[in-house]
Amino acid sequence: MAVPAAALLPCPLLLAVCWVVAAGTVAGAKILPSPSNLNYSFIHICTLNWTWNPPENISSSCNLEYSSDIVINGVPEDRREWSKSRFRVMDVHLNEEMRLRVRSECKKDNTTEPSPWVETSLPPKGIPGTAAVDLSCVWHNLEYMACTWRPGENASSDTNYTLFYWFDGLKNPKKCGNSSVDQGIFECIFNLTFPKVTSTYPAISILIRDDSEEIRPVCASKNPTTLVKPATPRQLTLSKTNDKIDVKWSESETFPKSCLQYEVKCCNGDLDVGQIIPSEINSVSIAGIDANSKYTFKVRAKPKPECYNSDFHSDWSEEKSIGEKRDSTIYFVLIITIPLIVAVSTIVLLVYLKRLKILILPPIPDPREILKRMFGEQNEDSQKLQRPLILKTKTGRLCFISERGRKLTPAPIPQVTVDVKRPVRHWPALTSLSPSLVHRGCITNSGCSSISAHKYSPELSQDEHVHSSV
Repeated sequence: MAVPAAALLPCPLLLAVCWVVAAGTVAGAKILPSPSNLNYSFIHICTLNWTWNPPENISSSCNLEYSSDIVINGVPEDRREWSKSRFRVMDVHLNEEMRLRVRSECKKDNTTEPSPWVETSLPPKGIPGTAAVDLSCVWHNLEYMACTWRPGENASSDTNYTLFYWFDGLKNPKKCGNSSVDQGIFECIFNLTFPKVTSTYPAISILIRDDSEEIRPVCASKNPTTLVKPATPRQLTLSKTNDKIDVKWSESETFPKSCLQYEVKCCNGDLDVGQIIPSEINSVSIAGIDANSKYTFKVRAKPKPECYNSDFHSDWSEEKSIGEKRDSTIYFVLIITIPLIVAVSTIVLLVYLKRLKILILPPIPDPREILKRMFGEQNEDSQKLQRPLILKTKTGRLCFISERGRKLTPAPIPQVTVDVKRPVRHWPALTSLSPSLVHRGCITNSGCSSISAHKYSPELSQDEHVHSSV
């Protein structure tokens, strides 16, 4: 088998030959001249038109095209374009340095090389850090757009930002007049409507700037179909038939038909957690409900993906309820009161039964207690009768009086001071201490030898004399 001559050459030598052939090809290629007179101009706010002139001395066989590229802050953007046109329209941000570069190429022609890049730049104006930041816009119910933003970190407190907007269909940019500031957040609202039959919507160009040259302007381009937020569904009505609840609400008047989908939230009782029921129309029916339960409903809308590319939901509608919830207060009161009533009734019944038992079966008295009580009373009477009396005269002489034949006890002896010149019956102290004794006679100053006393008793005809001694 024959071996090609190239195969016999060493690898380094083969690479050298290939490089020489390639170098010859490049050396023989013709480099195209660059486009000339590259310039730009603003068509509308935030819309820039780059233009250039074609290169000279181009062969008629050259399929000439232009390659354009954008460089922002020194970093090339991934937006290179090839076109036969000698212009390029694009949106700009204005708060960053932008450069456009263009070169000419002959497509499908190996004998020519692309021309060198020709560039022009658009430097930003104003002080860095003064441009508005965090721009956010929402298209409410296809009727108006609300945009908010914050001031730049280097902007002064008296900066008065103004919003301008433009889209294809307006002759001139418009100024947003309905602006406000709340806690450092700027907001501006402007009307934005299109016919219902519109299937494609133009981009909205927004410019925020200040009259001062020190404030750097900022531009943004917004796709309105990604900013759509429907209005809150209204006129929510509920109706109940047998074990089914029908929920209905009004359709939107601004959205094309069949461009909204809905979510219905159903909650059982007072719970905030419930099931989400999707619906493609403005009504939904829920079957298998509990007749003794309370149900709460609310609805919100969202644009359909085939109409709008928005992820915004509307706000929830007002809540509507149907049905009656069982009052748990009654059960709670019953749980508390029934055991309490049973406990009180049991206590009353036990007390009543104890008294009834005492009435039916009285306790048998203890004979020992009866005897002890009887003898104890007699002893007390005898002690009262045996208590002696002591009389003390004004001369200081003491006289003891007791009943004859009785034994004196060591009990405390009461003392009485009497006037010996008065009759015994006029001694009130003696009478009060021993009411059963009535004394007669007088006590002489010489002593108690003549004292006599007798106990008066209506049953006796004679006085029973009591002997006294000192």
